[in-house]
Amino acid sequence: MIQIEGLSIQFGGRYLFHDIDLVIKTKDRIGLVGKNGAGKSTMLKVLIDEIRPDEGNIKMPNGIEFGYLPQEMQVDYQLSVYEETATAFKEIQELEKKMVEYERSLAEFTDYESPEYTKLIEKFSNTQERLQYLGGQNMRAEVEKVLKGLGFVNGDFDRPVAEFSGGWQMRIELAKILLRQPNYILLDEPTNHLDIESILWLEKFLRDYPGGILLISHDQQFLDHVCNRTVELVAGKAYDYSVPFSQFVAMREQRRERQISEKKKQDKYIEHTKMLIEKFRAKKDKAKFAQTLITKLERLIPIVIDDLETAKASIRFPAAPRSGLIVAKSEQLVKNYGDLNVLNKVNFEIERGEKIAFVGKNGEGKTTFAKIIAGKIQDYLGKFELGYNVTIGYFEQHQAESLDGKMTVLDTIDEVATGEMRLKVRSLLGAFLFSGEDVDKKVSVLSGGEKSRLALAKLMLEPFNLLILDEPTNHLDMRSKEILKSALRNYEGAMIVVSHDREFLKGLTDKVYEFRNKNLKMHYGDVFNFLDELKLDSLDQLGMTKNTNPIDTGTTERALTKEERIRQRQEKKDFEKSLKRISNKIKKSEKQIEEYEKQIATLEETMSDPDFYMTNPKANDIVKEYEDLQKTLETEMDNWETLTLELEEMQET
Repeated sequence: MIQIEGLSIQFGGRYLFHDIDLVIKTKDRIGLVGKNGAGKSTMLKVLIDEIRPDEGNIKMPNGIEFGYLPQEMQVDYQLSVYEETATAFKEIQELEKKMVEYERSLAEFTDYESPEYTKLIEKFSNTQERLQYLGGQNMRAEVEKVLKGLGFVNGDFDRPVAEFSGGWQMRIELAKILLRQPNYILLDEPTNHLDIESILWLEKFLRDYPGGILLISHDQQFLDHVCNRTVELVAGKAYDYSVPFSQFVAMREQRRERQISEKKKQDKYIEHTKMLIEKFRAKKDKAKFAQTLITKLERLIPIVIDDLETAKASIRFPAAPRSGLIVAKSEQLVKNYGDLNVLNKVNFEIERGEKIAFVGKNGEGKTTFAKIIAGKIQDYLGKFELGYNVTIGYFEQHQAESLDGKMTVLDTIDEVATGEMRLKVRSLLGAFLFSGEDVDKKVSVLSGGEKSRLALAKLMLEPFNLLILDEPTNHLDMRSKEILKSALRNYEGAMIVVSHDREFLKGLTDKVYEFRNKNLKMHYGDVFNFLDELKLDSLDQLGMTKNTNPIDTGTTERALTKEERIRQRQEKKDFEKSLKRISNKIKKSEKQIEEYEKQIATLEETMSDPDFYMTNPKANDIVKEYEDLQKTLETEMDNWETLTLELEEMQET
């Protein structure tokens, strides 16, 4: 358990945290939330002792290990993907080296009776036992399972890490943390560089993780699926809720409503007290009373309403010029990078006003195809053409990095604004949460989220009828995402969004195009319609079948083919039919038994007459019928018992 007591940190004379108390238990799943600049990343750095607090203490047992994944990192990689990831098993690797040395030394020995040989055998045996205890024999299997869960394929394992982009290198660092299994995992925006399928895999892994988790994320679905506790940082304070994020939002609103109510009462009290002070301070006999009231006001702690950025910011894209019905179209399009085929015989069409999402694993060609549509890539095979009068606005995945760090926020927008838009520059920046002195900041000092907002603001200076947005929500906080989503909902032109953010895509698009196996598959509806299908068709392939541990060293079920899934569904239907058939037979048997018992009871009543044998000429026939019914009932009871046992066995199966 970790105890944070009286934590205070100041930057530039302003408290980022002030007198914060927090307890983090060994198996907590905590979502750390708050607007940009609230100190979320700083809190993680305080825990790993990268930043020292000005006041307060952090108490934790000796030997606690943290696995920390920062939002951005700079690492010089020299190894392959597998080799770099396997460094998570440092002790295992050192033991394996010792085993090689001991085996070499044993092979050179000739005096098997010497004390040195006995000592070497003992060292070899102890090292071997320790290696088996740590699971060294399964190391490669565990490394490959986690790498595959995060989107890597077999062909990637021996490639140098330096060949991969920063996003993929971030996945390697995440894999190392997950494999090392520290006491606490600290993750700062881990989903920014993951595709939807890898996010689903990570959610499952973290839910099953035996240690504690503290994560920062603007992905509401991810927070809800992983965390059972939410800590909000706001105005230097920490509010702790033992609920997932969606429940926290409702409770936070109730908290703010209470603050507003209490603030109104306090303001009314202050106003009334000031009126009394003015009334009595001029009177000699009331001057002492007036001074008492003044002292009370001076000691009064003002109620502060938490700034939750609830003010509505309304932005709209410029009206889209009218285009032809077909905005863009490809036929049998092929894209290769050298010997690597990325897109193969892709047929695609987007019409005027359509809103489309591109989803799928990273590396399947989403960004490549978006660049082809935007005209950024032109060396492809097959046919691609834009429709009549199509103008494209394109937001690249790393567009924020292309901003000039030496320019101010205001100059960045003012430089490209023309015509009437020059008069609306400050209004536009205000809508993207740049106000007051913020507009005079240099781009170089902006956070990742602020740079993304600025790049999006630039996109709104010209009218387009086809918007292509490649991961626009990376580094945006929840408020900024809401503003952008609202603007896109009102946008009249055609739109293509490449994104892994499920909450952002929810209700935003008409169709989802899934990129898989170098081609596209179209799904009607939004991302949640697509995910419903994905749960049926793909989760087995992600290692997310029920009761499967992502790094379990036991056997893992292979991915099922479509034909096998159809066969399984048919087998399930047949099984259910068999259950129903047996249940019906049991009901029929029970009715038959009931009928036999009634008949036997009637005969027994007849046979109970003392004069039965003397007065009834058919007495012998009745006795024979009674004995036959008894045998028939016994046979039917055996049949009922057999059927019941069969049903119970099937239900247990």
